[in-house]
Amino acid sequence: MVTFLPTRPGRLADVPSFTRAIGGAESNVACALAAAGHRARWVGRVGTDGFGDHLLDTIAGYGVDVAAVRRDPHRPTGVYFRTDADRATAAHEVVYYRTGSAASAMSPDTIPYETVADTRILHLTGITAALSGDCRALLHELTEPRAGRPLVCFDVNDRPGLWRGGDAGGVLRELAARADLVLVGADEAERLWGAADPAADPAAVRALLPEPAVLVVKGGAGPATAFERPAAATAATEARTMDDGIAATAVTPAVEAPHTAPAATAARAADVVTVVPAPRVDVVSAVGAGDAFAAGFLSATLRGLDMPARLRHGHLAAAAALTAPGDLAAPPDRDRADRLVALGDGDWGRLHLGPGWTSAGTEADEEVRNR
Repeated sequence: MVTFLPTRPGRLADVPSFTRAIGGAESNVACALAAAGHRARWVGRVGTDGFGDHLLDTIAGYGVDVAAVRRDPHRPTGVYFRTDADRATAAHEVVYYRTGSAASAMSPDTIPYETVADTRILHLTGITAALSGDCRALLHELTEPRAGRPLVCFDVNDRPGLWRGGDAGGVLRELAARADLVLVGADEAERLWGAADPAADPAAVRALLPEPAVLVVKGGAGPATAFERPAAATAATEARTMDDGIAATAVTPAVEAPHTAPAATAARAADVVTVVPAPRVDVVSAVGAGDAFAAGFLSATLRGLDMPARLRHGHLAAAAALTAPGDLAAPPDRDRADRLVALGDGDWGRLHLGPGWTSAGTEADEEVRNR
């Protein structure tokens, strides 16, 4: 969808003008993956209006395949306006204009399973589920356990402003349970499912969501914790010999990666638990960090890296978004990110990233800040 960013801080009522940009969790992830050198495809629906033109042109400009996106002549492209404040604070305001949008008309009929069946990883988010009953039916269809199903990554991405009194907790819990890989913020798990202090005890989230082969609980500025079934860890190790590739998705990108058994049939076993702290970041804008984390994590997954490296790459991609305005930021150069990921635990713990850290020529400052 198209997003309108405020030209100055303050309430929506007080902001005199806005800058147009692209937004949306799924397209953000697709663009970030393409910018990181992966092949990514975005599948969805937009209107035949100028906003739809802008959205497709901009996303394609990142190198994302948009050939499967359909144009709806009867419904507009969704838009939203937001303030500069952190989404987690009371000062944050967001107004969505997505009811009756082209994306809200997605369904199993308009985006059949065959559209995304040829991919290795299918990335979906809970935002799609909030748009309409047809969208929820689509996600239910795409997460149906079946032979040869792509590895399904589900980012919970709860947006209370879109649900309008619907059973967000129940719907998102059911969809997450059907996925192979789930990403969820500790704050989301507490709000949606009543997890007890999940930031301090991420295992409380795992107790509520035992089905996925991999569950990542994001702690915001705190650590990210991954709960991984041994079989999933083995599959990731074997993936290191595989080629990088693309995928398709329904309202999200998809990325090629090794397939694991669907969550519904995965054997239950003791988890391998990995905890990785987030680096210190001088925040410019908190919007878009979750999508960036997903892209960094999936990029590292595509490359067959181990879980600690995947979580560190997720943190670095999130840091790139946190230190830039807007919903979408350029990811760090791969070689540079790999160097930071390879730091020892002590150096990683002292890492401090500020605005411009992803730009060329800032290595010296970064090294000083890292000591």
